[in-house]
Amino acid sequence: MKTLLGYSDTLSLRAGGAIGFKVSLEAGSHFDAQIVRIVHGDTNPAGPGYREDEVDGASWHLSGRRQPVHCGSCALLPAGADGTPGGFAFEMLVWPTTPTKPDQVLASLWSARSREGFQLILDGSSGLVLRLGGATRPALSLNATMLQRRWYRVRAAFDIATGRAELSQWPLQPCFPTKEQGADTRILDLSHFALPAAPLVLAARTGETPDQFEGFFNGKLETPQLWAGPDGQTLLGAWDFSHGIPTDRLQDISGNGRHGRTWQLPTRGTTGHNWTGKIRAWTQDPSQYGAIHFHDDDLQDAGWDDDFAWQVPSDLPSGVYAARLRSKDDEDHIPFVVRPHADADARPPHAEGVAPAPGRSATSRSGRLLFIVPTASYLAYANEHMALDYAFAERVHDHVPVLGPNELHVAAHRELGNSLYDMHSDGSPVYRSSRRRPILNMRPKVQSWLGGGVGSGLWQLNADTHLLGWLAQENIPYDCVTDEDLDIEGTASLAGYGCVMTGSHPEYWSTRMRDALDGYRDTGGRIMYMGGNGLYWRIAYDPAGSGTIEVRRGENGSAPGDSFHAFSGELGGLWRRIGRPPQEAVGVGFIGQGFDVCSYYRRLPDSRDKRAAFIFDGVDDEIIGDFGLIGGGAAGIELDRADFREGTPPHALVLARSEGHSNNYLTSLDMLPINCLGTELAAPIHADLVFFETASGGAVFSTGSIAWAGSLSHDGYRNNVARITGNVLRRFLDPTLFSLKDSL
Repeated sequence: MKTLLGYSDTLSLRAGGAIGFKVSLEAGSHFDAQIVRIVHGDTNPAGPGYREDEVDGASWHLSGRRQPVHCGSCALLPAGADGTPGGFAFEMLVWPTTPTKPDQVLASLWSARSREGFQLILDGSSGLVLRLGGATRPALSLNATMLQRRWYRVRAAFDIATGRAELSQWPLQPCFPTKEQGADTRILDLSHFALPAAPLVLAARTGETPDQFEGFFNGKLETPQLWAGPDGQTLLGAWDFSHGIPTDRLQDISGNGRHGRTWQLPTRGTTGHNWTGKIRAWTQDPSQYGAIHFHDDDLQDAGWDDDFAWQVPSDLPSGVYAARLRSKDDEDHIPFVVRPHADADARPPHAEGVAPAPGRSATSRSGRLLFIVPTASYLAYANEHMALDYAFAERVHDHVPVLGPNELHVAAHRELGNSLYDMHSDGSPVYRSSRRRPILNMRPKVQSWLGGGVGSGLWQLNADTHLLGWLAQENIPYDCVTDEDLDIEGTASLAGYGCVMTGSHPEYWSTRMRDALDGYRDTGGRIMYMGGNGLYWRIAYDPAGSGTIEVRRGENGSAPGDSFHAFSGELGGLWRRIGRPPQEAVGVGFIGQGFDVCSYYRRLPDSRDKRAAFIFDGVDDEIIGDFGLIGGGAAGIELDRADFREGTPPHALVLARSEGHSNNYLTSLDMLPINCLGTELAAPIHADLVFFETASGGAVFSTGSIAWAGSLSHDGYRNNVARITGNVLRRFLDPTLFSLKDSL
């Protein structure tokens, strides 16, 4: 089990900036930290081996301590005891998702230290209860049931002077032979009762410290209202959650200015009690989306303190780095990306060490290679639990998964948060994922049960280091930018680069990211799409800059009515269904996946076209990539193919096609007219190697396979996959314009 882990305050910064690291040490008293550059993250002995280069002058010996993670979301409303000295009345709509779970706090004005205040609780055995002060027994309790995923109105009130207390609930749509309605009124001794100077908390209560909460509620809450006095003489606050949906702000519409905020990012932009089903977008009528869905496993920010910080030298080369942590018992890496210094000199017309092809001029686009680190995809899979929660591996791999130490730790510590492939504890889909927490499958050296049954099982960041290792082997300098940078800066982050290269699985793209890539291509840029299942899901980033992404999968997994992102108001789902299929951008799009073994490509007649001569310079083989560290071949895991109906440019060359995939390769559901046995595509599942030029003098080369990068290092990097990749990159860095004339 892991005893040392951490995360950084950012995933990307420019040389010359500062980065902070947050560490939890659960065994021992000290640890060592060293900044390293990740060159090749794969430990497979069949490959070149693991390689990291230490950065001089960037090491520390530090004392450590345990930093816990507290997950669970709630809302904080400034409606404390100053306005309710003699009593109060509180009312709210409730939609529970785990009504049988004990001790779920719907609302509280409570101090754990002084044991003062009230708690309105949904308890699995007692139903709705009202607790006053530190009494262990509830002051009032209803013998009424709350059914899951149905709306109820609840009310609680008390008068300190008279001791009169009230509690009630009633369903908005009663239709079951279950007692769902109840009310209770009692006279209590409240002479020693007091309300603390604390916020009104929804969906939890405060713990021992102001930033700790407990008793989390699963479900939706809507339209909370608070009055001074049990009979509602003075309205103190009325909060309308349909305002400020993209934010963590909660607006008080009473006129008293008691605006609040959410904690740990519960789900907004979700349907309320009055949703009619006639609209699908919260932007069309926010009043029908006035609910917030809280979960006991929501997590946006682990909230750890910094243990050390590093001022990045202004002349440090751009690349993927990590803070390597070592204790007596454990090791961890905290990865991050260093971008070039903002004031770096203008880039040379050719990448260092890469000369233009003979006879070609240098009068057009100039610059060096830019590698887009697909951090949005890393976040989408962050700390995923698929192998255990869904028995996914047994169904797809046809064998029991082997979990490594990091995966076992994530399985045992659900408080580290979910991936976008998990379900919340109440069975609702996870829409958001944050980088402000330890992400144990975003590490070098880590193997994955997802990554293939033969050889190295790599996925995401570690698989992308196959590309970084090849670039180092070829002595090709490059800069890095992350998905988050691309979302923030748009096309400006790509400007001036001769070629842009993707990672092996760039699956998740925001609109601003997609616009930037398309804009770069359409103004003469060259793109090397080096993976599979890319440009697939549309996401939105938190406009507040928290580094959190959101995906609403629409008909592929969102709750009814929840298809539009709360962060942006945009329709979520597949880029294909939004009208911008990946084939339009890079020539290929996702067709299917399989996780047992990988295959190879066979050259097609288009590979003999004179337009492709530079790609196959020095390559006479008919079979491409029948070797590799991922599944034993260059074509596998997830595959993309050309489809001229979906937007592959009509002049595109389909150079090679994979074949021989096993029956464990399954077609993507969005490509099937009906999901049943015997449903077949016009052609079997395969990957296509594609090349095409653009009207502005640029070009695109696509591999259509996650496994391609894992074949680069075969035979000491002397193989046809590496040769083809190198041929393409060197031509793409040559500023000589491509021409469409030869394709007509």
